[in-house]
Amino acid sequence: MNIFSDVLLDTILDSVRMLPFLFAAFLLLEALEHYSTEFVNKTLSRLNKAGPIAGALFGCVPQCGFSVMATNLYSGGVVSLGTLLAVFLSTSDEAVIILMGHPGNGAAIWQLLAVKFIIALIAGYASDFLFAGKLTSPKHIEDLCGRCGCHDHHGILKPALNHMLKLFVYIFAFSGVLNLLIALTGMDAISTFLLNGSILQPFLTAVIGFIPNCAASVLLTQLYLNGALSFAAVISGLCTNAGMGLIILFKVNKNHRENLSIAGLLYLTAAAAGIILSI
Repeated sequence: MNIFSDVLLDTILDSVRMLPFLFAAFLLLEALEHYSTEFVNKTLSRLNKAGPIAGALFGCVPQCGFSVMATNLYSGGVVSLGTLLAVFLSTSDEAVIILMGHPGNGAAIWQLLAVKFIIALIAGYASDFLFAGKLTSPKHIEDLCGRCGCHDHHGILKPALNHMLKLFVYIFAFSGVLNLLIALTGMDAISTFLLNGSILQPFLTAVIGFIPNCAASVLLTQLYLNGALSFAAVISGLCTNAGMGLIILFKVNKNHRENLSIAGLLYLTAAAAGIILSI
């Protein structure tokens, strides 16, 4: 019984300590999204050869809006495949925010963003070179991001609180489960199960990354912070974790063979990046 009470207490304390950081981060992100979404949309749609650069930069901002926006623009024939992949690959969802909530991870945050930006840039331009002219035909695309509730507001305070509480629940749940598993089985057993130390670990985490919400990025980041995942493995998982982007792609783009090809390309790029970083 002492184990469960200790785990619960540690989980509560660790999670509550993150609340100020989470709120500050989401307040800033909501302000950026509230006042700059139209600008980003126009910027992406007007770019041609610089599309993957812009996509990789915008994707580094940890929120679902840019991946959904890029998906709609790609499905409408506005931006290239390389631009879409650059956004998907550089998106880190809540990973950066979680790392910000753990003081002392500043270097890891910048390293993560830099590595994912480079991966997105290389993959984006390689895709545009290899698959030039593969855009889908233009069609009417509705703004599906509104369905997730991100933009059903006229301010930034309430949605920032909503996002903070939602992420807090994920963090509390995953932290509690991980802390309990560590207490009952030990970190060595968890690391072995997740192929820690194996060059194959990025293949596993790249699959986990396909979970289509912030749960995947929360899980991957918590495992990384607990030492169960290597930096290379967490990069692979976060590269495939494009938020709601892939879900929206399968919804608005009726060419499902193309969608599967994009998902496969995303997976292969993420796994290959992890393998290279592991060497």
